[in-house]
Amino acid sequence: MLAFGRVGEEFEKRFAEFIGVKHVVAVSNGTVALYLSLKALGVGPGDEVVVPDFTFVATASAAMLLGATPVLVDIDPETYTLDPAEVERAVSERTKAVIPVHLYGHPADLDPLVKLGSERGFYVVEDCAQAIGAEYRGRRVGSFGTAAAFSFYPTKNMTTGEGGAVATSDDGVADTIRLLRNHGQRSRYYHVTLGWNFRMTDIQAALGLSQLRKLEYMNERRRELARVYREELESVPQLKLPEEKPWAKHVYSLYTVWVEGEGTRDKL
Repeated sequence: MLAFGRVGEEFEKRFAEFIGVKHVVAVSNGTVALYLSLKALGVGPGDEVVVPDFTFVATASAAMLLGATPVLVDIDPETYTLDPAEVERAVSERTKAVIPVHLYGHPADLDPLVKLGSERGFYVVEDCAQAIGAEYRGRRVGSFGTAAAFSFYPTKNMTTGEGGAVATSDDGVADTIRLLRNHGQRSRYYHVTLGWNFRMTDIQAALGLSQLRKLEYMNERRRELARVYREELESVPQLKLPEEKPWAKHVYSLYTVWVEGEGTRDKL
């Protein structure tokens, strides 16, 4: 089968086992995964969605496409991820969701955000596009929020060409997203709501299965190369190298450095 079928279902099952959640819904790309996650949680006009001010545009545009207002919050400069203290200051009565982005492969500090969400009544939707296989306190990212969005674009740690997925352990969220990705179709030609064609193809899913089998090896190779970069670059005083917090397993989707001091980048 060329469209979504048994291979796609197998990919969803295997990826859910890898992340440690009940459900994975494969979709056409990571932006769609973010959009459908927020849509399934009821985000809409009048709502606010807290997002980092340092991220890819899709994190904010997913909320805007639903009529919600993105609230930009500063990051922790050591991890490039949401600063929980800044999030707490930004949350209001209109906050419907917070999207921690595990940028460059380093997990956001999730425990304070999940706790705050429970206390203040908002959802946590993880953006795991750059952190497939990363871990927070021994658990894989994507298993902490009510939903989590993944991207399988060619620049990610694993790829299906184009593609994405939503991970969740919420039965209702998974059911809603499955409907929305396939024209609201409950069974053949029985449509119970409006929806789109946001499906992944079986060809993409087959590639995803092959990538998933070697993902842990490839992530470990990234970590090995990051150690080499650190050994070679730590003597350069103008460079601030990537951090790995004690509670994190970094998978280095990108190895980013911070150039300190004015006028030094071009010289370096």
